This record gives sequence, C-alpha cells and structure tokens, in this order.
Amino acid sequence: MEITAKMVAELRQMTGVGMMECKKALTEANGDMDKAVKILSEQGKAKVAKKAGRIAAEGVIGYYDHMNAHQKFAMVELNCETDFAAKNPQLFTTAKDLAMQTVATNPMAIRPEDLPASYIEEQKALFMAQLKNDAKNANKPEAVLEKIIEGKLNKHFEEVCLLNQPFIKDPDKKVQDVINDLTLVTGEKITVRRFVRWEVGEGLEKRSDDFAAEVAAQVNGNI
Repeated sequence: MEITAKMVAELRQMTGVGMMECKKALTEANGDMDKAVKILSEQGKAKVAKKAGRIAAEGVIGYYDHMNAHQKFAMVELNCETDFAAKNPQLFTTAKDLAMQTVATNPMAIRPEDLPASYIEEQKALFMAQLKNDAKNANKPEAVLEKIIEGKLNKHFEEVCLLNQPFIKDPDKKVQDVINDLTLVTGEKITVRRFVRWEVGEGLEKRSDDFAAEVAAQVNGNI
C-alpha cells in the first residue's frame, strides 16, 4: 500500500513521533493507522527511561469541576518537551483525567519522595506499633517486621501519592503507567509538575449546633 504524506502527517499529529519513524511504522503496518500507533508504542518502550533526564517545560493544564457544582475543583499541570506535543489532544485529555482523579482521591503529593520525611517516619512508627500489638506478629524478627512495614508503606503510597494511585478510568493501571504510555505516544518526556485541589469549606470549622434548639432557646430567652 502506498504511504502518503497525508497519512504520515496524520500519524505524527496523533503521536508526536518524528516523520521518518511514522513513515516506517506505516510501511510496516501496511497503512493500518491503529497498527502503526501500536508499533510506535512498542518500539518506544525502551525509550521511556532515556527521556527521564530531559527538560519538559511545555505542556497543558487540565481542570475538573465535580458535577459542575462549583464545590470541588482541581487543576493539574502536565509537562512535555515541545509545544508540538502540547497540542496533542491526548495530553489535555490525560491532564483533565488526572484533575478528576485529584478531586476524587485528594492525594497528598505527586510521588512518595515529595512527602515530608517526618510524615513517612510517623507512618512507619504507626505500622510498627500495629504489628507489635498483633499477637501473630509480636515475636517476629525485626527484619521481617521491617519488610512487612515496607509493603504497608507502598500500599499507603497508592492512597496518598497521585502517580502511585490506580488510574481512576482503568484501575488495572497506575497513574505512572498512564504517564509512561503518553511518553511512548508523544515520543517526549511527560511529567506531572503540580496539582491544586479546592473544596468549599475545606479547613474551616463547621457549626454542629442544632438549629431548631438554637431558635427555641432564643424564643424562650425573649419571653
């Protein structure tokens, strides 16, 4: 099948990969666009680690307003290397998905190393106390308990760190897996730079008074 310039340009627009690589993938796929995307992804798996040291200063900001109710809102900045990749619709879609994930899961940090060291030590101490209070674990060697704590800590990171969480749209994947997939599709380093989340009333002390009792007390006081 003849591989036209239009087909190559379309695949480049979809993936952000170079023109020559797109042409080779289309030739191998005999013009099948979906197959060509898969070929590029498979070829790129070994490239993800190599891109880790690159500078990613372009990108997009995705946002999500839960139920459009203006009560819970989040924004996520997703960075890439070039403005070309920043125009890839999949980049914005992923940023928006991660904003929705942030609203739903309220993570504390992007990755475990972003958490305060004091917080991690507190969690370790808490897990150790729980283990020693459990008769099944009380007499286990310290090295075994440390290994159990490591597993518990990694599980905790899946709750509080965005990249470690199961992806809200596909729980079989971690968010980091989604970022890796996007790196393969675009051919560029993709990173989650920051997120913010707001919820109406968050952090404020809310009244717990019985309103009816308060009204009654005021009425009785005025009699």
